[in-house]
Amino acid sequence: MKMIELDILILFLITFFTTVFFTYFARKLLIDANIADNPIVSEHRHKSGTPTMGGIALLISMLFLASIYFKNFYILITSLLFVTAGIVGLLDDLLGLKVKEMQKLIKNITTKPLAIGQLVLSPGEEARAATEKAKREVDNLISDKKLKLVAEVPIKNEISETKKIIAQIVIGVFLVVTGSVTTLGGFTLGLLAIPIVIIGIVGALNAINLIDGMDGLASGIIFISSLFCGIFLYINGNFEAIFPFAILSSLTLGFLVFNKFPASIFMGDTGSFALGAGYATAVLITDIPYFGVLALAVPILSAIVSLMHRAKIIRLPTEPLHHTLHHNGLSEQKIVFSYCLLTAVVCVIGILIDYYVFL
Repeated sequence: MKMIELDILILFLITFFTTVFFTYFARKLLIDANIADNPIVSEHRHKSGTPTMGGIALLISMLFLASIYFKNFYILITSLLFVTAGIVGLLDDLLGLKVKEMQKLIKNITTKPLAIGQLVLSPGEEARAATEKAKREVDNLISDKKLKLVAEVPIKNEISETKKIIAQIVIGVFLVVTGSVTTLGGFTLGLLAIPIVIIGIVGALNAINLIDGMDGLASGIIFISSLFCGIFLYINGNFEAIFPFAILSSLTLGFLVFNKFPASIFMGDTGSFALGAGYATAVLITDIPYFGVLALAVPILSAIVSLMHRAKIIRLPTEPLHHTLHHNGLSEQKIVFSYCLLTAVVCVIGILIDYYVFL
């Protein structure tokens, strides 16, 4: 085994055991502080009480590793963006501890489809009265014995979409000012580096944040995507660039010890923001944009479907797509397995194409 290969293996093992330790410790603290999730999706309400903001453990682990490997350029830059994005996500999580409003969870008790707001509820189907139109209609429909009030669900406070996007752009600016992304995919960027880097950070961050809605889903996908990015770099002989992906894959593997189904801790926006920005940073500074985007195809496609729903091009009973699949009867374990398997298949195809066509 070459010395650099041994270094990567040692880094992977240190990261794994560090993450397991800090996640275990953070979980106990979050339980003691009663910082727990309260899902708004009816199918997930049994998860109420599971500690959230577990991404704090990922931030501490990354800082610990950066303190050891601070001389490694790839690790230093990735950890900077990882922690910066994690702090933004942490602020969003803290704001979410305050309840913004109580929304009514209603059920169609008629024998025919019932339109309410933007939704059409099938007989026996449940949904939240989330839009202003639905809220205006719900009381009358309950009085007319067409709807049944199942429960009132607390909706957490959140940073406005505008402020959230501004914060994400600032995260992208952090990477721009490092000057670490000057070429990408064989092209010299110049001033184009500014919009490309910002779009890359914002896009990956939102894709991972959106996919984080089931036990082990976001962490599983980042584990697989980062692992295959490392394999891609190994095949292409760029050993030094493997380091940030070794950390990201090992971080998520360590977190999966507690986050796999049934999860005993959730990462929250703290973790999903950090992983999204960290992954995008690693892809950009190691200059593997084509494979990096391909490896994240599943979250990206899921985000596109959600955007089409919000633009009213398509209509989903609940958003994002994995919640719709669960709503339609597919078990959470099958959805997570399918998403992760599809990610792995796409990555293997990308590796094979690169090896047999481009090498």
